[in-house]
Amino acid sequence: MDVADQLQALKAKYKSVEVEKLIPLDFDLGNLVAYDTNPIDAAQLKKQPEAYLKDVARDGTQLLLNQIFSLPTETSLDSVTAKLPPGTTILPRAKPIPKDKPMTRWEKFAKAKGIQKTTRKKMNYDEASGEYKARWGYKGTNTAEDDWIKEVPHNADPMEDQYEKAREEKTERVNKNKQQQRRNAEEHAAVSAGKNPREVRKAEVTKKILESKGATASMGRFDKSLRNEDAVKVKRGKRKFDELTPGDASKEKEGVMNVVKKVLKGEDGKVINVTKAVKHVHQKGGLKVVDFDDGKKKKTKGRSKK
Repeated sequence: MDVADQLQALKAKYKSVEVEKLIPLDFDLGNLVAYDTNPIDAAQLKKQPEAYLKDVARDGTQLLLNQIFSLPTETSLDSVTAKLPPGTTILPRAKPIPKDKPMTRWEKFAKAKGIQKTTRKKMNYDEASGEYKARWGYKGTNTAEDDWIKEVPHNADPMEDQYEKAREEKTERVNKNKQQQRRNAEEHAAVSAGKNPREVRKAEVTKKILESKGATASMGRFDKSLRNEDAVKVKRGKRKFDELTPGDASKEKEGVMNVVKKVLKGEDGKVINVTKAVKHVHQKGGLKVVDFDDGKKKKTKGRSKK
């Protein structure tokens, strides 16, 4: 093959980096986007759609790369990078803009008093051991387990265990902190839902009062009210009784028959064997049969003597 033919083959395989378009493309280099507003060749698209779309995409990509390589670059040991300008295309967000978290009670108090937040180091130097220890948590400097002696306060009970007292105080502080975190989470949920936290808490307390009043037989009618407690009405269902003198005798007969059926039938719906039940009670000693001189048999209540 001649050298000219080889060059022609390479030229056909690798296209030139120079691309000419009737209408210049609009570039947004910050977002690496190129907008091609040139009209589409409908005949070529219909004849060879895949090849035509591939050529159009290749030309647009080549023009975008040409613009990127014309930007100022930075050279490092690993590579050469181009400094992209800020993007100009306004893109929609995938998710809504996060709302500002409501301030906790401490944050509101600190803002009102002008208290600045200071960050303390996680590790603290312990002079007793000469080592750095964690300020909080496991084996931290805030734990008093390493103290081999504790001074009893002046007004405290001398027989009181100061180690146990320190552990109880720490447990109370932890529980109080958890309670405050739960309260802040409830207030945050109420504010996010567009509700007043005080009204939500009041509704929750009212619900608990209703539940507690429903635990008594009188549904809270005779319970003592709390101080400054609002009058809360509890919905009570009215009991319905049958008429003492029904106009229709068939209803009374039906009610009596239902009671008889419940007595003569067990839970599984089978009729109770009365003879077997009497023998069972007699074996337990609940009944005894006494023979009289006149030959009559009578059942009396009592336990059989062995």
